[in-house]
Amino acid sequence: MSVLVGTASWSSKTLVDSGRFYPPGVTSAEARLRYYASRFPLVEVDSSYYAMPTPATSQLWAERTPDGFTMNVKAFRLFTGHPTSPNVLHKDLRAALPPSSKANLYLNDIPPEIVDELWRRFIEALVPLRAAGRLGLVHFQFPPWIVRNSSGHEHVRMCVERMAGHTLSVEFRHRSWFADAHASASTLAFERELGVVHTVVDGPQGFSNSVPALWEVTHPEVALLRLHGRNAATWNVKGQTDSSERFNYDYGAAELGEVAAQVTALAKRARSTHVVFNNNMEDQGQRNAAALMTLLSGRV
Repeated sequence: MSVLVGTASWSSKTLVDSGRFYPPGVTSAEARLRYYASRFPLVEVDSSYYAMPTPATSQLWAERTPDGFTMNVKAFRLFTGHPTSPNVLHKDLRAALPPSSKANLYLNDIPPEIVDELWRRFIEALVPLRAAGRLGLVHFQFPPWIVRNSSGHEHVRMCVERMAGHTLSVEFRHRSWFADAHASASTLAFERELGVVHTVVDGPQGFSNSVPALWEVTHPEVALLRLHGRNAATWNVKGQTDSSERFNYDYGAAELGEVAAQVTALAKRARSTHVVFNNNMEDQGQRNAAALMTLLSGRV
């Protein structure tokens, strides 16, 4: 068994601007990724959620990271059910869209043939990472309006079918999926049926768009923990312009000790366990990830 620890993104604005993680002179995109990969064995690609990645970009990622490095890639937001500006689509696909007055589109707003092409291009963009042995999980983070009902199940199943041949992780953002013991058991059974990786979520509690940390494994090869911080005050603040505001949280030593104990137990149930810190205000995630790696040293 192995535990891979890393962060969500390596080039967020507040991280770079803080000046506390990257040494002086490490200023280019290439230099930052190479330096990050010298410190951590895992990273989550966040940019692919906001805009469709390209094969050329993922080829560069593969070339700039060492053998054994793992990159989990977030699924493009349109696929998971989030509203998406047509401006982030490739130029030729934007031109092929029917006229619309909507500022943002959902998947159902887009003609089926363009949807097919979007899925094809997303999968194509992952090929260089797969060929280099860098691709880990393809992470699907579903919005709060994807709830535990027939349409919610249908949407998740569709995503899994579209990504056949890849290892997917799924993360829900509505409490209905784990509202009680019955719902939790049903959701875990659903994840096992689909062959996807259950995401253990560490985050604020008590909201309709938060879920409990359910320390379970649904895939024999991989377990996944994503830590969003525990800042309840910023979890649902409207008008945030930067996700780092929402996930502004610095895990304390005692909290990281508890996480280390839980990760150690989780790691016994899967061949590889991925731990992603998504608290991304300045260098919080990198500091917390490094501290957790120290705590886990010798345990797993």
